[in-house]
Amino acid sequence: MTIVESDTDAARTAVVRRLREGMASGVLSFPLTSFRDDGSLDPDGYRAYVAERLAAGPGALFPACGTGEFFSLDEDEYRRVVTIAVEETAGRVPVVAGTGYGWAQAVRFARIAEDAGADALLVMPHYLTTAPQEGLVAQLERIAAGTRLPLIAYQRGQVTYTAESLRHIAGIPGVIGLKDGHSDLDRLQRMVLAAPEDFLFFNGAATAEVQARAYAAVGVPAYSSAVHAFAPEIAGAFLAALRDGDTGTVDRLLRDFYVPFVELRDRVPGYAVSLVKAAAGLRGCPVGPVRAPLTAPSATDLAELETLLTAGLDLVGAAL
Repeated sequence: MTIVESDTDAARTAVVRRLREGMASGVLSFPLTSFRDDGSLDPDGYRAYVAERLAAGPGALFPACGTGEFFSLDEDEYRRVVTIAVEETAGRVPVVAGTGYGWAQAVRFARIAEDAGADALLVMPHYLTTAPQEGLVAQLERIAAGTRLPLIAYQRGQVTYTAESLRHIAGIPGVIGLKDGHSDLDRLQRMVLAAPEDFLFFNGAATAEVQARAYAAVGVPAYSSAVHAFAPEIAGAFLAALRDGDTGTVDRLLRDFYVPFVELRDRVPGYAVSLVKAAAGLRGCPVGPVRAPLTAPSATDLAELETLLTAGLDLVGAAL
């Protein structure tokens, strides 16, 4: 008797394959969301910005996630952001939209993403409260039951899974991977060893390149790149050097650009997004300001950012 795979299972399998291929070919791009000076959504600016990110050849596009200020978007804005990303991508790379808050709200956003044509969802850490492991697993079960789209769990902030929980998560129909933002490599190694062979993992540290070699050593070579949001030339040069084993170039980019950027980023809460957005603005990208509660970099920090960005671009033969 031949077992016919359901349409949903076949679609999820295809998404896993495309994501794996994308993760092997380029960095994972998390586009900023464009706002006007009055704080309203700028759809035209966002469309132009996404087109620029896609021209730089990412492995996948993750709209309306942390870097895209998911937490500040209402449902209508979210729909427009994901729809534009899907339209501009036109099937060239997978589109993985963010979702989150409590499971009921996450399902509402998930269904909007389904309607907009997204390929998968990144489940952002839930709001505010800490929870036991069984609750974290149940949260993903509830979300998975409410959507046809495959899910990538995101551990960061108050969400941290154990290897035992990972075994349960990997058994939830529709859960296909994990993004790690904790950088606890001992724990992550245990999780990688506990997971099925086809389960996807990627490095989601705030500036992932700084720890890319360490993550690769525990079996997680793919990573998201905030730098791709404003300087794909630097992000691309780093990835190429890393894959070519060009230790000199990797070390030079880390020493002279990435580490100083991280040090600047860590000065003020929220700079992991607002500094990235300011850097994109320095390059003429139509992204506008951040929304409260994030704040723009100070004049002093912005000047330091411009100097650092200019130096980083010079390292790879590009200009501001």
